[in-house]
Amino acid sequence: MKIKQFFLKTFGIRSGEFAVSLLLQLYVFIIISTLLIVKPTVNALFLSELTSEALPYAFLLVALVAVATSFFYNKALKHFPLNQIITVTILVSSLVFISLKIILSLKFFAEWLLYIYYVWVALFALLTTSQFWLLANLVFNIRQAKRLFGFIGAGAITGGIVGGYLTTLLAPKIGNENLILIAAVLILACIPILNFIWNRHVKKLGFFRQKQRSEYSKDTSFKLVLKSKHLTYIAGIIGLGVLMAKLVDYLFSDLAYRKIPDSDELASFFGFWFSTFNVISLGIQLFFTRRVLNFLGVTTSLLLLPIGIGVAAVLFLVFPELWVVIIIKAIDGSFKQSVNKASTELLYLPVSNDLKKKTKAFIDVVVDSIATGIAGCLLIFVIRGLKLPTIYVTLIILILIVVWVIVIFKVRKSYYNAFRSNLLSFAEKTSSTTPKKVTKATKETVIEVLEKGEDSEILYMLKRINSISDKRLKTLVIQLLHHKNPRIQAEAISNLYHLDKGTAIVEVEKLVHSKNDYVVFSAMEYLLTHTYVNNLKIFNSYLNHDDPYISSVALLCLSKESRDNASIGRQYDLHNRLEQAIINLNLPSEHHRTEETIELLRAVGYSHDPKYYSFITAHFNNRDERVVLAAIRAAGDSAAAVFINYLLDFLLLKKYREEAMEALFKFGPQMIKTLRIMLHKGSVAENAKQFIPAIMAKFETQSAVDELFKLLRHKDIVLRLESAKALNKIKNNKPKLTFSKRRIVRRLLTECKMYQETLSAMSLQKQISSRFEDQNNFDYDLDEFSARQSLIDLLDRRLENGLEQIFQLLGLRYQQKDIDIAYQGIISEKKDMQANAIEFLDTLLTPNLKSTLLPIVENTTLVASNDVSDTMLSDIPSEYTCFKRLLKGRDLKIKLAVLYLLKHLNDKRYLKLVKPLINHHHKKIRTFAIQAKDNLQSL
Repeated sequence: MKIKQFFLKTFGIRSGEFAVSLLLQLYVFIIISTLLIVKPTVNALFLSELTSEALPYAFLLVALVAVATSFFYNKALKHFPLNQIITVTILVSSLVFISLKIILSLKFFAEWLLYIYYVWVALFALLTTSQFWLLANLVFNIRQAKRLFGFIGAGAITGGIVGGYLTTLLAPKIGNENLILIAAVLILACIPILNFIWNRHVKKLGFFRQKQRSEYSKDTSFKLVLKSKHLTYIAGIIGLGVLMAKLVDYLFSDLAYRKIPDSDELASFFGFWFSTFNVISLGIQLFFTRRVLNFLGVTTSLLLLPIGIGVAAVLFLVFPELWVVIIIKAIDGSFKQSVNKASTELLYLPVSNDLKKKTKAFIDVVVDSIATGIAGCLLIFVIRGLKLPTIYVTLIILILIVVWVIVIFKVRKSYYNAFRSNLLSFAEKTSSTTPKKVTKATKETVIEVLEKGEDSEILYMLKRINSISDKRLKTLVIQLLHHKNPRIQAEAISNLYHLDKGTAIVEVEKLVHSKNDYVVFSAMEYLLTHTYVNNLKIFNSYLNHDDPYISSVALLCLSKESRDNASIGRQYDLHNRLEQAIINLNLPSEHHRTEETIELLRAVGYSHDPKYYSFITAHFNNRDERVVLAAIRAAGDSAAAVFINYLLDFLLLKKYREEAMEALFKFGPQMIKTLRIMLHKGSVAENAKQFIPAIMAKFETQSAVDELFKLLRHKDIVLRLESAKALNKIKNNKPKLTFSKRRIVRRLLTECKMYQETLSAMSLQKQISSRFEDQNNFDYDLDEFSARQSLIDLLDRRLENGLEQIFQLLGLRYQQKDIDIAYQGIISEKKDMQANAIEFLDTLLTPNLKSTLLPIVENTTLVASNDVSDTMLSDIPSEYTCFKRLLKGRDLKIKLAVLYLLKHLNDKRYLKLVKPLINHHHKKIRTFAIQAKDNLQSL
């Protein structure tokens, strides 16, 4: 059990993953052991009989056969399950090895047979390893793969060590032919392991992923690779890696053959060094691969191999000796099978299973083989054809390394975009409630709607016409002034502002006599502001009009005009008119219209006369919602400090909230600092605080940004969250304003720390609470159980807010759209989407944020699914420490919940935590602390 715990902690394996990881490790161990038993024997035999001169031709032959094999392999994939194809590959390989044993026993070394076995060993290595990694990709998602591929890949390296050393030690004693027979039997052990993994893990992937395995595109593998930039770059990286490996292999084989001409000694030399390279690779795989991948990321880790080979190749130009070639081969052999192999396989993970299944074998076999053929052509036609010395192979390697690095930088972007596309596709499928984006209407569409549309469609279109340059639109808008719907008439008047001053003045003057207050006001305001009609003429005509529809609107317009022109207010005795209107309205009458009250309220607001403000406050309690809304607007129009507290109280009522926020906005930019000071002093109701940031955001100024950054430090998590949302809104609308990246990152790290503490407390409380459910509780335990559940519920809500807050802050640091789709993936219930989202963040975030944030996000998904790993549990502090942290925090409700729980715990140790709070400045905390202290002292 201790050994298992050691493995779980050292290699990041979680409970439920250990058994399948070991089986996959054993599977690949057998494959590579078999390969390292067969390959040195075949290579040594090939070089001894045909010399290194034949290697380039063998490379070309491997390429041709692999391309042909790929055609039939893809056909088989369409008709047979992957597990059956793997089984057939293993059986055929075993039969081929048995036939090789017979050939070796008969000592029948025909040249064509040597080529056949050389080619088959190359195909065996390509097919079996490709099939294995495809199987592993099916079993694990991206995050599991990133943790486990290093551990699983160690089986391949260990197999290389064991197979190579077995060849070195046993070949002289039992002969190569008997070793080949051992390999033929050993490979058959993969079949029962395959069947067990397939039945236990692959078949249980669920309907969606099972369906993916059964659907195929009609395009060929080649076309599918070309259609996908990401797959094209993967193919390029693998091809360049193989080309490089073959050139290095040629250097290694050529210099080794020149130094060691004897076949048996050469086989022993190859076996020893192949195993030694794998020992180095095993060390890297076990202790560095996972850490390198986590620190550098998948794509950056790919750079280690070409850079390492490049440095060693430069060294070979200075010292063209076998020992330098051994170093180059060691770098290629060790990094290629460890960090580079894991990174390359991880590149496939954002690719769908269907596409992966059809293209992976093509890339691993055909691209690999074509690269091998290209290596052969370079050696035949460049090195041999031009009769260049072997050292020129190194120059070709250095040129190819430059291309290799360029392709790696290309795949970095495609890897990021592949995860982004997956998450975006998921978001589009699941967000059925998200309104669709309205596309910009063409003029033809606008004209058709204005001519034939329903009332609601016409209103919608009139509100979205930004200009009326087309003569047809101008005519239609003027025609709508005669529409039967008053709302359309009023909206048509608003659109006249886009036209020349004084347009349709005759039609608008007629509308002043309409029996709709909204139309009358729009018409009169248009005549005052956008015509050549004299203001005096309008007020003389309408202020004393017999029709109350006209006179009340005229008073409102006069009050509005007097804001910027005080003399016109004095000229028409505005204040006396307001006083008389208020008196008349207060007189009992059956003929008073609600609209008159509304218009008078707005007029009082525009007048800025404190003498009549009581009229506004009196109507805050009116039974008619329309009047209350008008009173709120009037308070905003007045911008009088006396109304601020009233408007803040209206934030608590949903039906008046938007209007109250707009009214506070009308007070002007000085309101930003006023609201922040009121929050600091505690002058804002608890449930109204969360709406303050949205009000500040309306100003979209640098001052608003700076004040909102201050609110990000507030103790209330909801207020911090709303402040971050407000900042994101401003950033989207005004990206040129200054948003300090340093302050954002600092806040992010602070929020992550608080979130981690809350998450640890939540995990611990869930564990303890689950024990209550498993036991028969007595009455005296019920209070404790209830208190724990209350704390868990509260922590759960805080975690939801905290996670959203972290992603809102990330939206200030990175592109908001990218962060939004990552957040949707994280909160998804689908583990694959969660894994994709985490890996997407891994490619996006800077190292300091990545190392802090990703473990938190991963642990969050585990806690949410009640799948807490043993390694995570070991990092959770004691309950005493958790309580201590929560009580030192700034969240009032959590403090109260903890104190309430401590009250019901029969443990005097907690008195140390409770006593300092009995003199707390907050009354509720003092009360709860005293109750907890009294209860604990009575034990």
